[in-house]
Amino acid sequence: MYYLNMIKNKPFYIENFLPYILTQAAEAVSAEFQSYYKKKYGILRTEWRVLFHLGSFGQMTARDIGIRAKTHKTKISRAVFRLDKNNLIMRTSSEKDRRIELLSLTKKGTGVYNDLKTEAELFEEKVSENFSDNEIAVLKRCLEKIEKQFI
Repeated sequence: MYYLNMIKNKPFYIENFLPYILTQAAEAVSAEFQSYYKKKYGILRTEWRVLFHLGSFGQMTARDIGIRAKTHKTKISRAVFRLDKNNLIMRTSSEKDRRIELLSLTKKGTGVYNDLKTEAELFEEKVSENFSDNEIAVLKRCLEKIEKQFI
């Protein structure tokens, strides 16, 4: 009972709230990298995610990308539309089920993906330059644990 009263009377500081700290860090890092791909290719965050899923895993459906990227289907749909309009991806009907649309990178999309992949690798080095290899490994394991806790 004493412990519960201590918690109730303890002031709450948002800057010490772990979910807030994680969000702030993620937003800062994401915004920095987004400035590169938005300026160079005019693509938005969800478009980048779709492009990278296709580049990393090959042909996929929009639904599968949404599940992997943990992004709402409406955002994925808009991103697919824009990427298709800019000739970065192509849509193909599934031979097994014509209602299913398979997405893949075009030649132009592959070029953009390869350029951004190289830039992403350089950016990751910049993000982690103040950490040892061991610290990066621990950080990644901790973040994976947090994610798995809520899946």
